[in-house]
Amino acid sequence: MGHGGGDVIQELTTDHREVAELFGRIEGAVPGSEERKRLADELTIELVRHSVAEEQHLYPAVRKHLPDGDALADKEIADHGRVESLLKELEKTGAGHLDFSHLIVKLRTEVTAHLRDEENRLFPQLRDACPQEELDTLGEKIRSAKKTAPTRPHPKSPSTPPANKLLAPGAGLVDRARDFVTGRGK
Repeated sequence: MGHGGGDVIQELTTDHREVAELFGRIEGAVPGSEERKRLADELTIELVRHSVAEEQHLYPAVRKHLPDGDALADKEIADHGRVESLLKELEKTGAGHLDFSHLIVKLRTEVTAHLRDEENRLFPQLRDACPQEELDTLGEKIRSAKKTAPTRPHPKSPSTPPANKLLAPGAGLVDRARDFVTGRGK
């Protein structure tokens, strides 16, 4: 996701567009189909990588640069927790199960509200408060973090530094090995 480069806000906004597009593809796929499950797995991988990268790099910058940064970052991390719980539930649910479509709708509602909040509130404040050079550096860090981030939801993992920076790459390695063996995300 978000392979375009640019600063942290451009990178994450690109991710947001790709997530919205994936939701559209899931909703357009035949209910109960393997394609729908495959797309849901792809969505899960992208959302988990995105969330982990934000928690490692974006939210510490929010805490540092914005006057109400702690409260903002805590709210965003709480949003991630709700999304990860839904993703964990979705991971265990077959595409043919009655709950699958319901979970997709709940997930889309939660994710859309979170993305809108970041884009309309958090990103403009960060752009105003943070030097461009730091925004560019954060963009690089986000791209790098997504390469080693977990690809499966881990709702019980730490979401704040330093523990998240220490544990996420290991979880990511295990997740990518599981993905390779099972063919998930291909």
